[in-house]
Amino acid sequence: MRRLIAVPLLAAMLALPGAAAAQDITPQQKTEIEKIIREYLIKNPQVLQEAIAELEKRQAEAEQVKRAQAVTELRTEIFSSPRQAAIGNPAGDLTLVEFFDYNCGFCKRALADKDSLLKGDGKLKIVLKELPVLGPGSVEAARVSVAARMQDPGAKFAAFHDKLLGTRGPVAKDRAMQVAKEVGYDMARIERDLESPEVAATIQEGLKLADALGITGTPSYVVGDEVVIGAVGAETLKAKLDAVRKCGKAVC
Repeated sequence: MRRLIAVPLLAAMLALPGAAAAQDITPQQKTEIEKIIREYLIKNPQVLQEAIAELEKRQAEAEQVKRAQAVTELRTEIFSSPRQAAIGNPAGDLTLVEFFDYNCGFCKRALADKDSLLKGDGKLKIVLKELPVLGPGSVEAARVSVAARMQDPGAKFAAFHDKLLGTRGPVAKDRAMQVAKEVGYDMARIERDLESPEVAATIQEGLKLADALGITGTPSYVVGDEVVIGAVGAETLKAKLDAVRKCGKAVC
């Protein structure tokens, strides 16, 4: 806002005798300056809209820079943590990280985006990060999910993940356990592993990473050095992935 109203403000100050410096402004002069600024803004309200838009733009840019720095600092935990599941090509040349919640409606819709990306890119690996932020049911489902990953993080987990996330309506432990049984997990081991410290540590790691990256909702993604918030669609994600391959970052 300072940049946008600097010209009328400066003109107002110069129009007042003896007001060469801020400390020399008298109460009367201050009142006159405020009156001129007020009249200017009333006559030109679009200035406030421009100021707000500029402020939001700068804040978004600063937030993205902050997130990119966090990605650099936490790269190992984000892309290569032992406490995560991965689908697609395990030896792929490019990794997309997704933070999700099994009760997130937008995450459910984004399943098709994931399938589209994997079908069109045989060298893509997608890392899945548990971020159960939508209540106790989400935490319960995430706990079963981690126990399933601990037992078999490969094709069986991919089937479990898709089936549970594709469930209509809310899910919790009962539904997650039912899906685990349907895809062939050892349920006695699932029950034992639910009490493992690894389960709590995995969920805690996801929450801490999300906090550091400024992620407050699901789905959210990490592509190269960029954090992408929301279900932006397969085409947007593909464009960013292509950019990472081309120039090493999500926006060339």
